Amino acid sequence: MEIQNQELEMARNYALYTHRNIFLTGKAGTGKTTFLRRLRAESKRRMIVVAPTGVAAINAGGVTIHSFFQLAPGLFLPGKMVAGRDPKSRYSISKQKQNILRSLSLLVIDEISMVRADLLDAIDDVLRRYQDRSKPFGGVQLLLIGDLQQLAPVATDTEWPLLKEVYTTPYFFSSLALQQTDFVYIELKHVYRQQDQTFVDLLNSVRDGHVTQATLQALNARYTPRFNPPDSEDWITLTTHNHQAARLNEQRMLALSNTPHTFEARIKGDFPESSYPTDATLTLKVGAQVMFCKNDPSTAKAYYNGRIGRVAEIGNGSVTVVCRRESGSSASSDVDRIEVKPLEWANTRYTTDPATATIHEEQIGSFTQIPLRLAWAITIHKSQGLTFDHAIINAGRAFSHGQVYVALSRCRTLEGMVLSTPITQDIITTDPDVIQFNAYAGEHTPTPETFLNDRRLFLEDILCDIFDFRAISMRLRYFERLTAEHLSAYFSSYARSVAEAASLTDSQLMAVGIKFQTQIRQIMSANDEASSQLLRERLRKGMAYYASSTAKILGELLTLQLPEIDNARTRAQITNEYTILQSAYDEKMAIFTACLTDFSLEAYWNAKAKAAMTEETTPSRKTRTKKAAEPKLPSEKKKSPKKTDIDYGRIRNATLYHALLEWRQLTARERKLPLAYIMPLHTIIGISNMQPRTPDELLSIPGIGKKTVQDYGADLLELVATHSN
Repeated sequence: MEIQNQELEMARNYALYTHRNIFLTGKAGTGKTTFLRRLRAESKRRMIVVAPTGVAAINAGGVTIHSFFQLAPGLFLPGKMVAGRDPKSRYSISKQKQNILRSLSLLVIDEISMVRADLLDAIDDVLRRYQDRSKPFGGVQLLLIGDLQQLAPVATDTEWPLLKEVYTTPYFFSSLALQQTDFVYIELKHVYRQQDQTFVDLLNSVRDGHVTQATLQALNARYTPRFNPPDSEDWITLTTHNHQAARLNEQRMLALSNTPHTFEARIKGDFPESSYPTDATLTLKVGAQVMFCKNDPSTAKAYYNGRIGRVAEIGNGSVTVVCRRESGSSASSDVDRIEVKPLEWANTRYTTDPATATIHEEQIGSFTQIPLRLAWAITIHKSQGLTFDHAIINAGRAFSHGQVYVALSRCRTLEGMVLSTPITQDIITTDPDVIQFNAYAGEHTPTPETFLNDRRLFLEDILCDIFDFRAISMRLRYFERLTAEHLSAYFSSYARSVAEAASLTDSQLMAVGIKFQTQIRQIMSANDEASSQLLRERLRKGMAYYASSTAKILGELLTLQLPEIDNARTRAQITNEYTILQSAYDEKMAIFTACLTDFSLEAYWNAKAKAAMTEETTPSRKTRTKKAAEPKLPSEKKKSPKKTDIDYGRIRNATLYHALLEWRQLTARERKLPLAYIMPLHTIIGISNMQPRTPDELLSIPGIGKKTVQDYGADLLELVATHSN
């Protein structure tokens, strides 16, 4: 794509420098797949590529939607139960996958025309779960690539009656989540596949459903019933149904008298049959017409996915294919003789590097086979994305929107196409919902001016979000209420620390941040060199201030040990809030540290990704809090206490307290009893504060009776003797 292409450049800019969702469309042969490959190589954002089918995913270098998001097959109806599924068990996502979902910045969905609206809403449901619940798709940017005039989503007769209660159409653009976003529409106009403008105009008429008698007459001029192609040319038949293609290939194979040779694929690990790129048991004969189903990975680049040739020789583990030489070649021979050996296709899943937080592709399965398939005929569905010099179109039984257009647009030239069945008005169908949507979307095509504004807003939103502590303040105030209600009686010092941190967060982080965000927006509105320099200086000072203040206020709070809580429900609630606060703190500090000297989008994304994967890359918070001690309080003279004299608000011997907790844990495990059945928390605090030396002193502590002294007295007194002040 050496030609200057403004639409491709616009799509690139929106994917790299804005957070607007993008629908990238275009006629067949406009370079959508090539654009995706280049974007993957160029983008520094945390990007994942998915597709609706296994073959499309393999071709796009990604994974299927269902496998990546671990979605069950079938319907997804927002807010409704389907087929008795338990919503709590809808997803079973590993920690590794959760980390990827938390750090994801850009989601690319290829072949979006085949994605049903409910599947897109299921994606929204998962992303909200792991990112921002208040935003469509959790705030992740979408790049949707495909052509709605090609293959449509499938909604069976049993599914659509349920789906239409929620959706106006089965197409992706009816997704409830997508309708909440202001996405941009970019249509690629330049056709690279076909060069003949007359043929391009005919294809456009079929694509848009504006078929006149003149269009039909021009197309049907290529109708040649019982066409017998010459062996010197590589003709392939495109059919509407699998059984038609299989029968044609079988007939042509039987007509060859040469000895058949069979190649068995080597399949390792996880590689589903639905994603096989060719036959697992591939039978070939010399003289068979074949099509390459993979690009040549060597430097020779002798073949590509879709190139057609004939088997000239079959050796031990290899096949020699003769292909007509591409036009424009300077070679003396008019054919290419290509030796083909088995190649590997990888089935991948996305993983993260714990050290760098980079998203990588991990191979979980492979399919190794000669990269050929019989090619006297294939289905129109399997031809999507391919280009042919000579094709026989058998589309008389077309059954879905866009099927005729897909078949015709596979051909490079009108002269290289023959119709085995005539094209009639009734088989050229276009969906009025698609026509209406394209008309609407065409009014939302971005201009260079709108892109500049979107890029500025994108950067402005990122910078303001960095210094926005409102969400943290709300979580901390809720955490303060929980600790005041449930911990102040036994752990008053911890509750006071939380209250103090909440107050300082409001005054020194949130309030200052609101003012700082106003400054950022004012500076950026000037949009000149002086303001850019001022912005860089303000950001450096802001990062330094917040790195220090956040560490002092929140960091010091999070180094304190989360107290032991007997009540399981209360413990789960407080621990969950603590974990949320820790995650928010980790992200803020990662960004401040990464951008301390100079802000860049790459540093920002890297920092967010690393922070999202803290649980994988750092010691667990449980381990971290175990090592932290309750703040020591001044010791007081011991009295001979009555049962009501113990001050539970302070722990005077933290070492003994933790030893008693560990003893209770082990004892509960041995006796298979709840912790509180062994000894309630207030009793453990009483022992750690009073440090009894005799059985009688043990009996003076609330919660300890003769049975407790009989069962555990010796153990408790030994712990006191070992860990007393």
